[in-house]
Amino acid sequence: MISFLPKPSKAFGLERKSSSTFLQFSFIKQNLQMARSSLDDLSASGAFNRTPSTFRNFISRDPASPLPPESGRYHLYISYACPWASRCLSYLKIKGLDKAISFTSVKPKWERTKESDDHMGWVFPASSSEEPGAELDHLNGAKNIRELYELASTNYSGKYTVPVLWDKKLKTIVNNESSELIRMFNTEFNDIAENAALDLYPPHLQAQIDEVNEWVYDGINNGVYKCGFARKQEPYEEAVNKLYQALDKCEEILDKQRYICGNMLTEADIRLFVTLIRFDEVYAVHFKCNKKLLREYPNLFNYTKDIFQIPGMSSTVNMEHIKRHYYGSHPTINPFGIVPAGPDIDYTSSHDRERFAN
Repeated sequence: MISFLPKPSKAFGLERKSSSTFLQFSFIKQNLQMARSSLDDLSASGAFNRTPSTFRNFISRDPASPLPPESGRYHLYISYACPWASRCLSYLKIKGLDKAISFTSVKPKWERTKESDDHMGWVFPASSSEEPGAELDHLNGAKNIRELYELASTNYSGKYTVPVLWDKKLKTIVNNESSELIRMFNTEFNDIAENAALDLYPPHLQAQIDEVNEWVYDGINNGVYKCGFARKQEPYEEAVNKLYQALDKCEEILDKQRYICGNMLTEADIRLFVTLIRFDEVYAVHFKCNKKLLREYPNLFNYTKDIFQIPGMSSTVNMEHIKRHYYGSHPTINPFGIVPAGPDIDYTSSHDRERFAN
């Protein structure tokens, strides 16, 4: 058992702030005893308030680190449907880490995770042929993501989310916060990454990236959820107005440069992309983000195609999983689980982003 794990440095830029102390392979104790999902993150005002991630330990190249970046030691559990998990998978692909860090995807649609309660969550297929794109948990034999959390902590109380980075050696969860995982993947595995030269958080752009991440997360990444999960008109209108202000700001920025922080690809682009790629297919309909489609923003639409066409990125986008999850897993929003037929956007078509010099 590891006796000590260092606290994360500011360089990792925590996305969901918490005043809780970071403990060894521990979690932020939720004041709730029932199994929970994101549908439970609602305030009395009817607004959606996302709760923090819970396992917050760090892999480091520091020789004294109890969690060194060893090839074959770690396993990433994801859902192709989940934008937070997809940005982690994007890093594995574009950094060339998918041979050093294995990964498994769950089924797209939430199902019952235990007979003793009504919790709906991420589950693994019952056989290798049941669900294209999803796999059995060959590592731990778990039937669902909930079982992984219970393996890691017998008294866990919180949400059973993806991504989950699993330590095969210590048989526990290292970290389930995507904003921290992508920082680890960017730097700490460079000795074994096939594309180690790619730095998506370069020192000279870190302040700008952090600033962009903050307003993109609040207005767009989490903003679409605040629109979709709102239970009252006022919080919905507040969220949707903030969403479109942020999208308009992106459109203006991308009229002058190829990427959101300049003319080089950064972390901020990957974080923005995972929401944009889902926008017209899901959020415009399911989450009532319909004031303007992504396709009606010339710069944003071409930018999304540009990112999609980066080698490795298209393999992280499984639109069938994305649509089946959202339309099938939120019965309070879509009670009959009907999946819309379109719009079937071709993100492989030509774009105009090469007009900007690198």
